Amino acid sequence: MRFFIDTAKVEDIRKANDMGVICGVTTNPSLIAKEGRKFEEVIAEITSIVDGPISGEVKATTVDAEGMINEGRAIASIHPNMVVKIPMTVEGLKACKVLSSEKTAVNMTLIFSANQALLAARAGAAYVSPFLGRLDDINQRGIDLISEIVKIFEKGNLNTQIIAASIRNPIHVTDCALAGADIATVPYSVIETMVKHPLTDAGIAKFQADYRAAFGE
Repeated sequence: MRFFIDTAKVEDIRKANDMGVICGVTTNPSLIAKEGRKFEEVIAEITSIVDGPISGEVKATTVDAEGMINEGRAIASIHPNMVVKIPMTVEGLKACKVLSSEKTAVNMTLIFSANQALLAARAGAAYVSPFLGRLDDINQRGIDLISEIVKIFEKGNLNTQIIAASIRNPIHVTDCALAGADIATVPYSVIETMVKHPLTDAGIAKFQADYRAAFGE
């Protein structure tokens, strides 16, 4: 399973990229809004850091297929690595069909059922983004959705990649990897937590103490 970072915060993207653990970035209107900067400005900076798929979403207020298609073309023109992120609606599927036929990579987002993922794949989406964390929030097992989509795509020989989204903690990451998700897109805070383990910290402290005892600083 590969890792994308889910943020528009350039500082966190740079830190995660320097670790060598991410190969792409996902953003959304809410994440862009938090930065208080123009969409094009943020995306341009991100593409200068990460050499991999960068998902940029159409405006949250654009709900018609024609508008999504026009915005999608503009997003795709920013950089060859751009992926157009479109919400899972009837109009979104229409836009996905057109954009994918033009060889533009589409990431269908806000997926909450296996049927939605299947429709998106059939409409030509390069990626689907099921949101397991938000399902967990309403007492539904989000990981079950990931597993269902993996099985359906395998049986149908579908090439659409599954981006496990709305990742809240390292347990989500492990579960998604075991379920067979292609990608997990995670906040930087989760990446930081994944690095840490108390036994690692204790081991480093012991090695340092032993070294100092034998050789000094």
